[in-house]
Amino acid sequence: MSQPLSGLLRPPKRADARRNYEALLAAAAEAFVAHGTDVPLDEIARRAGVGNATLYRNFPTRHELIVAVCVGEVEALRDHGEQLADTPPREALIDWLDRFVDHIATNKGLAAALMTDAREDSALIEASNKVISQTVETLLDRARSAGVIKPEIDVVDLINLANAVAVIAESQGLAPAQRMLRMFFDGAAA
Repeated sequence: MSQPLSGLLRPPKRADARRNYEALLAAAAEAFVAHGTDVPLDEIARRAGVGNATLYRNFPTRHELIVAVCVGEVEALRDHGEQLADTPPREALIDWLDRFVDHIATNKGLAAALMTDAREDSALIEASNKVISQTVETLLDRARSAGVIKPEIDVVDLINLANAVAVIAESQGLAPAQRMLRMFFDGAAA
């Protein structure tokens, strides 16, 4: 498994504090998807079953909470890519891109909120982008080696494709978006 991005964060060391931290991240991720990143922080603390002081001790600003949630999302995408190592290359690439499109479409406000103060988190954003690119590159290399995708297709093409398909997912749902991905891969077959 790759080096975790979460190493760039500072989660608590005590087990009970770590549980609260993880509960806050889970509650925030759910709340951000359901209500956007402007959801009241009191609501996130309530969902996590902790007090406001615990929330602010772990995440002094909304932005720090958004960053931590984003890190968790990127790590989950990387881990999913690693879990596809034994899946046939074409299916692995499509499966991962399906997940990535869903992530982009579902967490649109999260990325926009993160980019608002990008200068403060440039190392983290750079590391996250690198993780995503490396994951796509690994899956793409396998697909090229297996001869199931044209060699001229590159990482940037696939990330751009995922972003474009995410717009379809947002407006029309995942089924049309998945159909578009499969149409692309039918046309991109080597």
